[in-house]
Amino acid sequence: MEAQSRARGAARTRLRLWVVLVSVVMAMASTTARAQLEVGFYDTLCPAAEIIVQEEVSKGVSGSPGTAAGLLRLHFHDCFVRGCDGSVLVDSAAGNTAEKDAPPNSSLRGFEVIDAAKTRLEQACYGVVSCADILAFAARDALALAGGSQYQVPAGRRDGNVSVAGETNGNLPPPTANVQQLNQIFGSKGLTQAHMVALSGAHTIGMAQCSSFDGRLYPSSPSAGQDPTMDPSYLGTLTTQCPQSATQSGAAQPLVAMDPVTPNSFDTNYYANIVANRGLLTSDQALLADPTTAAQVVGYTNNPASFFTDFADAMVSMGNIEVLTGASGSIRTNCRVVG
Repeated sequence: MEAQSRARGAARTRLRLWVVLVSVVMAMASTTARAQLEVGFYDTLCPAAEIIVQEEVSKGVSGSPGTAAGLLRLHFHDCFVRGCDGSVLVDSAAGNTAEKDAPPNSSLRGFEVIDAAKTRLEQACYGVVSCADILAFAARDALALAGGSQYQVPAGRRDGNVSVAGETNGNLPPPTANVQQLNQIFGSKGLTQAHMVALSGAHTIGMAQCSSFDGRLYPSSPSAGQDPTMDPSYLGTLTTQCPQSATQSGAAQPLVAMDPVTPNSFDTNYYANIVANRGLLTSDQALLADPTTAAQVVGYTNNPASFFTDFADAMVSMGNIEVLTGASGSIRTNCRVVG
């Protein structure tokens, strides 16, 4: 009898442990499910959310076609520092210089579009739609207006409340990067080399400051000569657009189209330019120096449809970088102010 009692006691103990284990697993699964971004996140919370963002992006791009590139770049620069948390939108305040005022972000644009969308969203659904999600929607809509593929954006991001200029160092790829450096930076964000080559295609629209590539035109050492990987005629054009006196002055930097052929159209001319040794940035032309990335570059010039698909997929992957969900972060009612 005593043995039977002990056996029954042991069985009850195992049963209790099993119930606890199942409860823990279910709780973890529930937490994971809540933490996932999802397409249609605002369908019931704020049904007009994506429409409102799309309307404001359309207004911005129709008024200034270059805004499309600006909104794409804003989303990229947000996600690569602290993840996709809207921290790039925060204004500097007493005692803190925010990300947007760091040197790599000095030429960012499109903030007014995000502000306009946020103002309308707060009127429609107060405290519901995050600045981080607005950025993700705006980048998608800007891409479509420039000629890229439309795609669905999983949402549910929450906003971060920290924005520090110094954190851009080492997180944003410099224009002088080679493939190894690009792979390291993108890889640290959970993105593959294939993602990196596809996302680099965003440079098919927009402008760049002369200071981003003037080292290719005017080497620090005269004996080094101008960049031999650049097409000579293109190099000559750039030296006219970016005279050395302008790149060395403290005045506003001249701007040059990333793709001189179709600067406001999202297409594969960026990759065709690289094949022709007309990549503007060192990091652009570097893609032709590595056999694997070069094959992807050439592949996109031969099959533009594959680029559009890969770019959209890479944007969704990028939009998942270190996102805040659930009870993490907050919903900022003013994208420029934390807390």
